[in-house]
Amino acid sequence: MVVSTFQVLVAGPVSWNRVVRLDDLPDARPHTVFARSHVDTLGGTSAGKALHLAALGARVTLSTVLGEDPEGGLARAALRHDAITLLAAPSPSGTEQHLNLMDDRGGRVSIYLHLPDVPAETTHEDDLRAALDACDVAVVDLAEGSRPLLARARAAGRPVWCDVHDYDGTAAFHRDWVDAADVLFLNDDGMDDPLPFMRSRVAAGTSLAICTRGAQGAVAVTATDELHVRVRPVTDVVDTNGAGDAFLAGVLVATLAGQDLRGAMEAGHRQAAVALRSPGLAPAEPHP
Repeated sequence: MVVSTFQVLVAGPVSWNRVVRLDDLPDARPHTVFARSHVDTLGGTSAGKALHLAALGARVTLSTVLGEDPEGGLARAALRHDAITLLAAPSPSGTEQHLNLMDDRGGRVSIYLHLPDVPAETTHEDDLRAALDACDVAVVDLAEGSRPLLARARAAGRPVWCDVHDYDGTAAFHRDWVDAADVLFLNDDGMDDPLPFMRSRVAAGTSLAICTRGAQGAVAVTATDELHVRVRPVTDVVDTNGAGDAFLAGVLVATLAGQDLRGAMEAGHRQAAVALRSPGLAPAEPHP
């Protein structure tokens, strides 16, 4: 695969997760459930984006927080890629860890087992500054440690892309990301109808808002257009983890390559299908 000249800075969570597969997600009552399988694997929305961007040919600098523990070592090994430069600030309390309960219909319950401390001292500052100066886009994900990069990226004149996932339109934690985003991604899990919120963000200055809607595709809002792009059904789903991150990566690389909005969203759907057909966040090998 030929690596492009596109440079992307991704900042946010990397975790080491235990994924447990169940026939059905458990009810909130005392009972016994037998897992079909479980696996320990790389997690974190920023890890997923970095891997898919690299698979699509972008050069990625990934800024995150990892512990000097076995889980941190496993995460570092899983992120080893010729196109990814990892800037991992040390967390004294260890690496972020989740327990994900999943069923075959895409249902998921993510239980945060451990959140890392934000390091008191700045590390990799020169490398981070250089990556910010060189990047075409800064993707800043939801994490306390990445919050300062929102203002830094805007001050540097870099387009800021943010993914607020299942934001409900009111949660205070997300507001800095919502307000800073030039391009805003979300899914429809948190709102019955996300369009009024998307329109309000575009009216406030966001250039593009995109909401993924699972099997219904995705809807985009700009100052001049509203576009619904449907998706071909994926019947051979292996793992739903990372599909949203893959979609953003596909849209981003296609946009940098000069495709129009519809073409970029179709590219996002294609990359999301790659994630759905792959175990873990992304395929083990680059997938152009």
